[in-house]
Amino acid sequence: MSKIIRLLTAETGLPTHDVRAIINRAPISYKHYTIKKRSGADRPIAQPAREVKRLQKILMGFLSDLPVHSAATAYAPGASIKDNAERHAKNGPILKFDFTNFFTSIRERDWKNYCAKYNLFDDPDDVTLSTKLFFCRVPGSTLLRLAIGAPSSPWLSNVLMYEFDDLISRRVRQDQVTYTRYADDLTFSARRTGYLTRVEKILNRTLSEMENPRLTLNQEKTVLATMKYRRVVTGLVLANDGRVTLGRERKRRIRAALHSAFAGKLDAEAMTRLAGMLAFVKSVEPEFFEQIAARYGENVISKLAGSQSQL
Repeated sequence: MSKIIRLLTAETGLPTHDVRAIINRAPISYKHYTIKKRSGADRPIAQPAREVKRLQKILMGFLSDLPVHSAATAYAPGASIKDNAERHAKNGPILKFDFTNFFTSIRERDWKNYCAKYNLFDDPDDVTLSTKLFFCRVPGSTLLRLAIGAPSSPWLSNVLMYEFDDLISRRVRQDQVTYTRYADDLTFSARRTGYLTRVEKILNRTLSEMENPRLTLNQEKTVLATMKYRRVVTGLVLANDGRVTLGRERKRRIRAALHSAFAGKLDAEAMTRLAGMLAFVKSVEPEFFEQIAARYGENVISKLAGSQSQL
């Protein structure tokens, strides 16, 4: 019996034939829908069925020792967008790139080739089973791809991007450039703009060399920002004094929301969003959190940030 089947039957208590049946149906056991991006375009989401999601999480745990590069800052336990931004806070100019259709560009062949390259499984059946469990069949296509919405996709994308992250890190380090990748957002920073001149060439060369996965850049989202302008990394602003901040506009919106909350003008949904935002504020810029706590009452603000159940 395959190692994966033994693991999943032991962890779930399900009969072997039931586990195999779930895995065999897994690529088509997704609910497909779209959500709006900030740009107004539709983002396709594929949510796996509950039983598939359960098996994905078990197998993720079993394979949790697979290496993820330190430059990959998204989805790591305990990591946050602040950790990603702080890597660049002490530098000057930043250069940002974005992948086109990142998750769905990662296909079953990329995982199969990874398994073969690193002799991940002794039994070929386990390669097939893990592929069916981790990858989704998009309606109208025969290809299996990573799904935006599956709990295993973020982790698996980082695993499969290890070689890319390692190559890019080593190549740009020669020019004293710092590199991080937060999912499909790539950020490079250096002390001066001149250090960044070779980054795009290195990036394109590395992508052309990579067989797995095959990715392309969204040229419309390439951004160069110097200290004369607003430098934003994963939604946070890099201040010229080396701090990571929320930015003036976001702080203005938070103050306005708090004013509305204390005036009784926010509904339950808006209050929930505000609670989440305050928890985020506390983790990213505690100094600003202390300012609003001093104005509105430390106990009230701390309760609001710490527990949505108390709203």
